[in-house]
Amino acid sequence: MFTGIVTDMGRVRSVTTTGEGEGEGRRFEIETSLDISDLEMGASIAHAGACMTVVDMGADWYAIEVSAESLSKTTLGSWVEGDRINLERAMRLGDELGGHMVGGHVDGVGEVTGRENDGDSVRFKFRSPDSLAKYLAPKGSITIDGVSLTVNEVEGSEFGINVIPHTQEVTTIGSLKVGDKVNLEIDMMARYVARLLGKE
Repeated sequence: MFTGIVTDMGRVRSVTTTGEGEGEGRRFEIETSLDISDLEMGASIAHAGACMTVVDMGADWYAIEVSAESLSKTTLGSWVEGDRINLERAMRLGDELGGHMVGGHVDGVGEVTGRENDGDSVRFKFRSPDSLAKYLAPKGSITIDGVSLTVNEVEGSEFGINVIPHTQEVTTIGSLKVGDKVNLEIDMMARYVARLLGKE
C-alpha cells in the first residue's frame, strides 16, 4: 500500500528490452536519492503510481522489470533514458497517511486537456477513460502519476485539479503539458461504494 505522497523524483538511467514478441517487456534502472540502504530484493516501489518489484540494486540505483501487460496498461512503455519519475516506497504499518490509501494499481491512462496558471498554483484539466468517469466526484481523491490529489470539478469524463507550488516542485505534475498521458488510480473507496450500489 501507498499514500500518494511522492518522496523522490527518480531518473531513468537505462532501458533494456526483455523477452520478445508479444511477451516483450522492459528492464528499467532507476537512479534515486531515496535511502535504499535497507531496501531488500523484492521490495515494492510505486513508479508514477505503478507498483513494481525491485530485482537488482546498487548504491544509488535499483532495477525493475516490467511485463508487456503493464507496459500496455500504463505510461511506463513510453519511458526513455533521462525521464524523471515520481517514486514512493511502500508504507510501513504505523506510517503517517498524508494522502489517501493507494494500491499502486493503475486503473487507466488519462490525458491532460487543459493547463492554466491560477496565482502561484496551476489548474489542470484531465480526461479519464469513460469507464472511470463514474468514480470521479468533486472533493474526492484521485492518484495521478502516483500523486494523491483532490478533484475540484467533474464534467463527464473530464475533471479538474489545482496543483500548489510545492507539489509542482517535488513531483513531475508541475511539468505536465496539454496532450501528455498520465497514470490514473481511482479512490478505492469510490470503487467499493460503486460495487455496493451495483454500479460496477
